Amino acid sequence: MTLPQQTTTSTDVGKLIGSVERFRNEGYRLVQIGCTKVGDLYEINYCFDKDYHFENLRITITGDTEVPSISGMYWNSFIYENEMHDLFGIQVRGMNIDFKGTLFRTAVKYPFSQPPVTVTKGDKP
Repeated sequence: MTLPQQTTTSTDVGKLIGSVERFRNEGYRLVQIGCTKVGDLYEINYCFDKDYHFENLRITITGDTEVPSISGMYWNSFIYENEMHDLFGIQVRGMNIDFKGTLFRTAVKYPFSQPPVTVTKGDKP
């Protein structure tokens, strides 16, 4: 069995809404939004599907970049957007439901934006 080809297209944060609108107009469903810290930057992947064909849209931003919400086009995206805010500190503008930092309770504010912790054998916590 071969898996269908997936494409990943990088875009600027300023073109995000127009790119997402194209997917919506073509009948794609939102599969998920994922955020990852890569060095000092954040990579946000928006994944869409239509007829088992996956398309990924990627933006790469700094921590102080404000990202527009896509919840006006994909209502369910508010969960992913609140997650990006609470775990990474990404500021998302215009969410249809904004938990204002209370979707997740964490001991550390924005835990996934922190530098990684290295523990060496014999170190005490």
